[in-house]
Amino acid sequence: MRIHYLEIVTPDVDAVCAAYAQIHGLTFADEDPNLGNARTAGLVGGGLIGVRAPMHDAEEPVVRPYALVDDIDGAVAAAEDAGAQVALPPTALPGHGTCAILIQGGVQTGLWQT
Repeated sequence: MRIHYLEIVTPDVDAVCAAYAQIHGLTFADEDPNLGNARTAGLVGGGLIGVRAPMHDAEEPVVRPYALVDDIDGAVAAAEDAGAQVALPPTALPGHGTCAILIQGGVQTGLWQT
């Protein structure tokens, strides 16, 4: 399993970006509208970390890893067979690929196909 995108949802984007920059030496880009206005930084191995504010009042802070998969539709089907709830079906993100969000045992995880 390879994490392709690590999403952090927080009401204090600037503080989280500053902490990760200081601790891990990351340099965050400006907001990316195709990733919910997340500020992103590159990770070793070619993935990204994205830090963004909640997109609506009901969205809680969360750290959500997205695993890279070759077949997102097949992976979502397999997750459903294993009892996962699909919170976001496969959704194209222009310039980034396709993602999906699953909930299993109260834990949110994502899948990503480039």
